[in-house]
Formats: sequence, structure tokens, C-alpha cells
Amino acid sequence: MLKPVRVKFLISAVVAALAASMAVLVVHSGPAAAHGNVVSPASRNYGCFERWGSRFQDPAMATEDPMCWQAWQADPNAMWNWNGLYREGVAGRHETAIPDGQLCSGGHTESGRYNAMDVPGDWKATSIGNSFTVSLFDGARHGADYIRVYVSRPGFNPVTTALKWSDLELVKTVPNTPAAQWTRQLSNGVQIDIPANVSGRSGRAMVYTIWQASHSDQSYYFCSDVTFGGTGSPSPSNPSSPSPSNPSSPSPSTSVSPSTSTPPVTGSCAATHAVTSQWSGGYQGEIKVTAGSAAIKSWTVTLTYPGTAPVAQAWNATLTTSGNTVQATNVSYNGSLAAGAGTTFGFLGSGTAATPTVTCAASI
Repeated sequence: MLKPVRVKFLISAVVAALAASMAVLVVHSGPAAAHGNVVSPASRNYGCFERWGSRFQDPAMATEDPMCWQAWQADPNAMWNWNGLYREGVAGRHETAIPDGQLCSGGHTESGRYNAMDVPGDWKATSIGNSFTVSLFDGARHGADYIRVYVSRPGFNPVTTALKWSDLELVKTVPNTPAAQWTRQLSNGVQIDIPANVSGRSGRAMVYTIWQASHSDQSYYFCSDVTFGGTGSPSPSNPSSPSPSNPSSPSPSTSVSPSTSTPPVTGSCAATHAVTSQWSGGYQGEIKVTAGSAAIKSWTVTLTYPGTAPVAQAWNATLTTSGNTVQATNVSYNGSLAAGAGTTFGFLGSGTAATPTVTCAASI
């Protein structure tokens, strides 16, 4: 007969083991915190995500976009979590908290996740004019205590040199601006378009943006590679999901065009599934969520597969996986949808692309 102490120990062990096994079933999507980034001229990690998020395993990246290639190899989460490059508790002492040579990684923030952003090299540069616009996306609607836009001084070469504070010249400051006053109110966040000017500039340079969010003491740091001499930088309006691959180069993966049709919404919400790209051993999928005739506050999409759920990683949603079922719930910035409005989340699947049964439920 087991003694009471031993029985208690065995029960505790079983409970701990069950808790551990349940934890494995929960997959937290990236970006986990969902904050924001400079989307135009694209920061280094957002630009890599925008160009290669749907083809991140394409070996063509190594020759067509070698700086993104080294960044994906160093830590792919720097791109999947393109909106998490921030530090806390800096209290405005940016130059003290972040050493020279580490400005693009926020001083090796997030345990070094973004360190590859500091590496000098021929990063893809956006062509802009001497009058240009910096577009900052805020997915969590934090707003700003202030935003500072810097441009590297003449003579600085980002291809050969890591950025230092002495390389920068402040060209624009935006004062306290609540999220409700940002330029664009989007379904998945807000965006502010900041006009800036320099004079007599040409050639390669760096635009450096500091966003002091009105949320705790969170400071965000973004390096955008630019070439002066263009006519201005376009401003993306909705950076909610992996944007598009580079159309100029062939890819060994199979590109699949997702369906653009949206079925009538008969309930509080509807969801559709599409495969956007495939490669040997995996694929990328996208789910579009559309609100019904009334605005919704949150949504949950259930994916039921014929076999074990193949979903391995996701963004713009939080996943819980159990057997052949995946439940995806909105994150903080994309749960609230106006009547008839939509949002998307993406995921990576293993093996051959499988088509699940898709259902959607929402709170109104």
C-alpha cells in the first residue's frame, strides 16, 4: 500500500505532466505584442518581411537580397515579429541606452533578436526625394508621446558603416499625438504620415525614426535605407499580412493565387481559407475574416482538418491546437471590425497543403 506522502507526490507529478502537455498545444503567433513599424520608407526588418514573408524559404533571396538573407538566417523572428523592435524604461535617454553601432537593433533589444539589423551592407533602399514622407504604422493604437525623424549626415555610407548617433541629423519632430489623431484610421490599427525635408541630398543614406509610444515607457527604433534622388516614397495603407513576393525573380516554390471572392456573410462573421504559396515540405496559408451586417468586437475562427492539424506558426492571430482542430482568435489590433469589414491572418503549414473546414464566431 502506498504511503500518503508518496501518493501526494505521484498526483503532483501527474498534474505537472498534464499541464506541460497542454502547454505544448498552445501556439502563440507572431508578432506576439503587435505594436508597429515604419512601413515607408520600409525599415530593414519590415522591408524583409514585405518582400520575402511569403517566400522566406526561397534560396533566390541569398543572391537577390543578401542582407535580408543574412537576417533571416540569423533570426527569422526579427521579420515575423516586425513590429516588436522596442525597449522599455529608456526614459528618453536614447543615446545612453543604445550604444553606437547598435541603433538599428535598439541596442540588441529583445535578447538580441534584431541584431542582424545592425550589420552594414547593401540593404534594399527606397528611392526618395529631398521632400519625403515617413509612414509609421501603429497596430495597437498606442499613439505617440513624440516621434523623431533623423537623416544620416552627408558622407555616411550604410553599405560599409554601422550607424552611430553622431551620424544623425534631426529633421522632424512630431509632438504628443493620440492614436485618434493619426493620419489614417485603419481596420487593423492607425498610421501617421510624417512629411520631412532635407536639401541638396543625393545618394545612399539612412532615415532613423524614434517612436516614443504612449504606452508604458516603450521606445521604438527603426532604420530605413534610402537613396536620395527619387520622386518620393509611396505609403502602404495596410501592413496587416505578408505582402507580396518579389515578382521579378523566379522561385522554386509554387505560387498559388488565393481566391479573392468573399461568400455572403449569414452570421456574425465568415472566414475563407486560401493557400498562397507552397514548397517542398510546407506551405503558407491565409484566412480572411469578414464581419456580418453588424460590427464585431472579437472573432474566433475554427479550422478542422481531415487529419492532424499541420499549422506550425501564425501571425495576426493567436492559435490553440488540439488534434485535428485549430482555433484562431484575434490579437489586440484586429478584433474590432466594422460591419462588412475584413482582416486577414496568415500561417505556415507543414507537409502538403490541406483544406480545412472553416467556421467563424464573433462577439458583437
